[in-house]
Amino acid sequence: MESSNKLLFAFLIVILCLGLSSCKKDETVKPVRFNGSYNRDFNDLNEYHLKSAEILGVELMADREAAEKKKDKLKEVKSNKNYEVEELTHSIPFLVPQALDLLNVIGENFRDSLKNLNAPHYKLFVTSITRTEDDIKRLRKKNTNSTENSAHKYATTFDISWKRYQKDSKRKADLTPEQLKMVLASVLRDLKKEKKCYVKHEKNQGCFHITVRVDE
Repeated sequence: MESSNKLLFAFLIVILCLGLSSCKKDETVKPVRFNGSYNRDFNDLNEYHLKSAEILGVELMADREAAEKKKDKLKEVKSNKNYEVEELTHSIPFLVPQALDLLNVIGENFRDSLKNLNAPHYKLFVTSITRTEDDIKRLRKKNTNSTENSAHKYATTFDISWKRYQKDSKRKADLTPEQLKMVLASVLRDLKKEKKCYVKHEKNQGCFHITVRVDE
């Protein structure tokens, strides 16, 4: 009887150790890689963004009052489990349905990619969405690098920060902004290959400039 108890005790110890070992492994984040070039892989010219925007987007809106009249053709962009919409000073949180669908796919794919890496979840930051012509005029006074002929005017285009992310997990493991940028870049490159979007790596603005693409 005593021998049986010892065997049972030893068995429980082994199970406990295996369990602890397994838990420890679960905290290990897999290596994060992006085998590409941000500037080369995400260098779609403004003319491509505009061509798609003019087909899929709404008519140009002079100001916020004009934008109100277009809301029946637009969908509101709201913060959710996958991304945060920043306080917008030079744009409004509305997109055509196809563009909002794309944004949601990016958010879901980013979340799934982190899960596959056994990494904690982080939310993306959407930094700019649809701009009226008045918004663009005000923005150009503040940022001389911004273009007047922007695809943002058509409600087909949005910017996602590659500098900042919001951790949405209690896990102790952390990813650096550069690692998270690599994950996001991998998601966007896959969608580009599927011809779902045009993407421009905005180095100075710290964001990916993204326009939904016309189905081919």
